[in-house]
Amino acid sequence: MSTPDPTGRLVPSTDGHDLVLTRTLPGSVQDAWASITEPDRTARWYGRWEGTGARGATVRVQMGFEDDSPWVDVTITQCEPPHRLRVLSTSEDVSWDLSFDLSGTGDRCELRFVMHHIDPATVGDIGPGWEYYLDQLVASVAGTALPSWDDYFPAQREYFEQQAR
Repeated sequence: MSTPDPTGRLVPSTDGHDLVLTRTLPGSVQDAWASITEPDRTARWYGRWEGTGARGATVRVQMGFEDDSPWVDVTITQCEPPHRLRVLSTSEDVSWDLSFDLSGTGDRCELRFVMHHIDPATVGDIGPGWEYYLDQLVASVAGTALPSWDDYFPAQREYFEQQAR
């Protein structure tokens, strides 16, 4: 497979920079919501989770596509089914503020993913990872083969480093 074209953008925000990526998913907003919130569905593209999925709750997510499949704590800071999910992911002294916004009608859903408050110096390493995971989400929803990490990193690093300049 050839290297997928990166789509992420580093966008100035009121308190720093956000990394913004979008995807079009086949199916309804409700189906996309299930793919980002139900443990058996998130396991297909990101990782399984355990706990009570509710605003203010912290769940544990096992990263299914990372070396050693580490567990991370994820606090649900906003949950407005089936349109908005915002979480704070915490592991090893690192916190990531992530949001998923879903919109659309009929058999197409638009996903807007934002990693809030990203350090521009890290976007070359982090951006390709989110491209990979979001393409895994699309593949899992579409029922197609999952992409290979090797097609994303380090191939997309330079694209994202240029975003930070």
